[in-house]
This record gives sequence, C-alpha cells and structure tokens, in this order.
Amino acid sequence: MEQEREQADFVARTLGCTAVTDAGELLDLQVDAITIAAPTHLHRDIALAAIARGVHVMVEKPIASTVEEGREIINAARRAGLTLMVGHVERFNPAVEAIKEAIRNEDILSIAITRVGPFPPRMSNVGVVIDLAVHDIDLIRWFTDSDIVEVQPQLSSAVAEREDIALLQFRTASGVLAHINTNWLTPFKARNVTVATRGKYVQGDLLTRQVTECFGFQPDGSYSMRHLSVGHAEPLRAELLAFLRAVRSGAAPAVTGEEAVASLEIATQCLASRPATVAPAKRKAPSLVAG
Repeated sequence: MEQEREQADFVARTLGCTAVTDAGELLDLQVDAITIAAPTHLHRDIALAAIARGVHVMVEKPIASTVEEGREIINAARRAGLTLMVGHVERFNPAVEAIKEAIRNEDILSIAITRVGPFPPRMSNVGVVIDLAVHDIDLIRWFTDSDIVEVQPQLSSAVAEREDIALLQFRTASGVLAHINTNWLTPFKARNVTVATRGKYVQGDLLTRQVTECFGFQPDGSYSMRHLSVGHAEPLRAELLAFLRAVRSGAAPAVTGEEAVASLEIATQCLASRPATVAPAKRKAPSLVAG
C-alpha cells in the first residue's frame, strides 16, 4: 500500500495534480468528469456515486459485472442528464479505424478475429471472454452495424480457474458469420482481424497496425493487393479526447452505454451457453464372413 501511495504521489507531482486514496476523496474535489479504471466489480458503485454528484463518467470495458448493473448505470446517467461513455479502446486503434473505413458500404460476408496472449497474473475475477473477447464482440457489432442474434461458444479451462480458451461463433442479424479465437495460452500477443466482403478481403494486425486489402478478383484467381494508410494516433489518448468532446458538446459519445451493455450481454450468453455434447456413435464390431 505504501508503495502504491508513493507512486501516486510521484505521478501527482509530475503532472501537477492531486493524489487521493479513494473515489470518495476524488469526488470531494468537485471534478467535472472521471474515468473509472477500477476492477469490474467496482464499476457500478463508483459510477453511481459519481453520477449522484453530477459528474460525467467514462467507465472502462466491460461497463459492469452484469447486464443489470450496466443498465442501472445507463438509467442513472440518463436521468441526471450526464455523459456516459464506455472505454472500448480498440475502436480508437488506427488499424481498426482503417479496417472500418475499408469495408464501409461493402457487403460483409464474414469476420474472423484472433486475440491471444499469455496469462495475465493480475487477472482473477474474469476469464478470457470478459477480459478479451468482449473487445471483439464490440468490433463485430460495430463493423457490421448489426446485432448478434446467434451464439455458438466453445470454452475450456486448461490452466486457469476460469475459461482461458474460447472459440466463439456468431451470426448477426444482417447475416454475417463471425468467429473469435481467444486464449491465455499463447506465449506472445497476437491481435488480428480479417474481413471478407463480396468485393474485397481486408486483413489487419492491430499490434503492428498494418492493414492490407485484396481486391479486383479475377476468374483465373488473380487479384490486386495494397497496403492501406493507417494513422498514428495513440488509442487511449484518442478515446479520452472523444470523451471530453462528448462532455463539452453534449453529443452522443463514441461508445454509448447501450452499445457496451449489448456487447456484455452477448459475452454473458457465451458464458451461459454450453453446446450439447453428442456421444460418438457406437461402431459395430466387424463381422467375419467365411469364404
């Protein structure tokens, strides 16, 4: 605790701000807006306390531990007339923005997303679906501008207490097939997105921020390829600036509470749904036929 306090004091001196020990002390400073980056199970209580004090709120993903708690936050902010934004930071990744622009007005057929890496020691209260896959559930809904209507999850707990492997399949209301591969078993981080449309194939690496587009498909199997221009903005900074613009203008935030709850609801369905296990068919013993 003492080390954390020393770190907080160092940051406060460096940035010329005040260090506090809890959310109540922060709200006592009469701030106009806050970002909630606490563990998920604390989101609801901190958000409701801030809203009750007339403070605009940006809460990190997922919006809350449950869909019901998320809706409680939304309703409180709406009644108070305050801005509520949720930190689905991948939307502000320049590579994601380039993919979104490349598929604009395209007839999307399928989306495949890989988000894997090593087990994070800090993680204890959620598995890969809430920690990682919720990012990509949000991206699927954002890329397609459509709700997810079918969920087919395959989950496993290989080394962690909660699920650490998830293979998730979806169908959107617009008919797009989507797939998420996520785990905590890969010794390195990988963040890849591929989108197939009727006119092009787009693939992006969200870590290196390289996005490639294949197009002009010919009957002989040939096609053209080009690297797309990708910006250099730092996603977290861009996200915070978007929150401030929403607060100052009163306009709808880039990621609304309703969008965040919709993605959390799908993630929750993935955890609740377990495909039925079908017993393998019994093989008949080979018969011996006398010749």
